[in-house]
Amino acid sequence: MKAWLCENPIGVEALTWQELPTPAPAAGHIRVAIKAASLNFPDLLIIQNKYQFKPALPFVPGTEFAGVVDAVGEGVSGFKVGDAVAAFAGTGGFASHACIPASLALPLPPGFKFEDAAAFICTYATSHHALIDRAALKAGETVLILGAAGGVGTAAIQIAKASGARVIAAASSDEKCARCIEIGADASINYSHGKLREEVKALTDGKGPDVIYDPVGGDLAEIAFRSIAWRGRYLVIGFAQGAIPALPLNLALLKGASIVGVFWGEFAKREPKHNAAVLAQLAQWYFEGKIRPVLDSVLPLELLPQAFARMASRAVVGKIVLSNP
Repeated sequence: MKAWLCENPIGVEALTWQELPTPAPAAGHIRVAIKAASLNFPDLLIIQNKYQFKPALPFVPGTEFAGVVDAVGEGVSGFKVGDAVAAFAGTGGFASHACIPASLALPLPPGFKFEDAAAFICTYATSHHALIDRAALKAGETVLILGAAGGVGTAAIQIAKASGARVIAAASSDEKCARCIEIGADASINYSHGKLREEVKALTDGKGPDVIYDPVGGDLAEIAFRSIAWRGRYLVIGFAQGAIPALPLNLALLKGASIVGVFWGEFAKREPKHNAAVLAQLAQWYFEGKIRPVLDSVLPLELLPQAFARMASRAVVGKIVLSNP
């Protein structure tokens, strides 16, 4: 098989495109012939040795992918050769084949495009867990989404709208803001202008957003939190800006607000039945047209370094997908 191999986690420059032995699936595992894989922010962190999960070296990066089962290990039930599946496996996706535990595979119904499936599980499950489970979002409430043009941001826009909420999308350029409106946001704010708090106040008649969805962190966090509504819920999704903010806790006291951590990966491990029900609902929403992954670009798998470069440029809207013929 062909794969991108990380032998020294110092960054993208250390990845090499290699011919490797095609593995046989162990008991309880399936082998997937990968048709598409998506690029997620943890994929960059893991090859820089900055992620909380540190796989043994060498390893093939790539957290999320979709393809066709081409071999089944002993003791596997529910899957057969030829089945279409998607998986969020942590590693292995930037290759032509991957062996994964069968429990990590999501069966794909007919008509689910591989490119969409590869960009589906992480962003939509994270956003659903955040907005519906952790924030208990209600129809008619207002959600402020930071980093709204990114992968989880575009998913959050769609899930919030499917739930009957009003969405304010905040992004770093006028072009990204316009795309967020096309995706379904009710209003947008270009926070590069430095007037996030003022514009949030104007768009909410001074009340503030009921829910703030923050995958960005950094210096935007406190500015956004100061704008939150009474009894608001501030969702800590991640820190794409790099810096982990330190929020003054008196702000939570004054607003009666909640700071809510969101860790979908741990939720999926601890509450697998709940997670499976969420994925089933999301798949149904996909076929109903309520949600659809926003694909920034689809590149050949061999161009992974170029895909990382585009992600680093912060020009991406939605997700980058890598295809494998």
